[in-house]
Parts: sequence; C-alpha cells; structure tokens
Amino acid sequence: MDVLQAMAARSSTRSYTAEPLTKEELDALLKAGLQAPTATNRQELHITVVPGDAPVLAKLNETLGRGGSFYYNAPTVLVISGEEAFSWTPVDAGIAVENIALAAEGLGLGSVILGCVKAILRGPDKLAWNEALKIPQGYAFEVAIAVGHKDKEKTPHTFDPEKQISYL
Repeated sequence: MDVLQAMAARSSTRSYTAEPLTKEELDALLKAGLQAPTATNRQELHITVVPGDAPVLAKLNETLGRGGSFYYNAPTVLVISGEEAFSWTPVDAGIAVENIALAAEGLGLGSVILGCVKAILRGPDKLAWNEALKIPQGYAFEVAIAVGHKDKEKTPHTFDPEKQISYL
C-alpha cells in the first residue's frame, strides 16, 4: 500500500483481536517511528513497548477511571516520550506517532492514537509513572498509540475542503 492509500484508508481502531504483533510487525512500527524527522535532527524521542496485558496499563486504566480500556485492549501500546526541555519535542512526537499509524495501516494493522492519559503521566506521580514505563530521566510522556490486528473495519472520516481549506 502506498502512503497516500494508507492515509485515505486509516481510521482509529477501537476493537482488536487477541492476536499479538509479530516481531517483524513490531520492528517495522518502531523503525517507522524512529525514522520520523525531528527538529534540528535532535532524535530526542524514546519509545516504550508495552504489552496489552502489562500491569502498568491496568493501573493506568484504573487511575484514569473511565469505563472500559483506554487502549481498547490492543495487544501492544507504544508510549512515546521525549526530552522535556526541548521545545520541539511535542511536534516531533506527533510526527512519529503519525508515522507509526500510517505504517500500521500499510501493514494491515489497526491503531488509535492516545493522549487521554497525558494529565496522569505528567501529573504529581510523574516520576513513578516514568519509572514504571521506563521513560528516561529528563524525558516526559508525549503521546501513545495502541496497535493490533483489527477486530472490526471502520470507514475513515470524511472532510469538507470547502470549509476546511483556504487559498491565498
């Protein structure tokens, strides 16, 4: 699948099979994330691979306090953190997570980008969460992405170029 097809086909997956990712699939996703461009080629991002059944996800889910699984029981969650002091880290993390989402689509996998845990992971217990998620010192959570084999197909969202694009 070419990149434009992946962009057109991709939608947020909120239902996964129990099938784990293969080593090859996981390696391809990690490579896609780490190949993302970063400001001044800083390469300041770090990815923590978290299995869907990891106790830290259950604890995070409990702390979040919403019904159901915030990561939709995906078999793998990739947590992207970055240098806290570098002002471009949030942008770089956004580019990396999109690379991963498009790579997942290209591999026939589903994904959903997760930001709902940011307040918890950057809150008063940040250091404990950083330790639990193996986030390096001086780094902070930026974004996460749940990835797995789709249980259900979903139609990608539509857009209205007349309302959403301006030309000068």
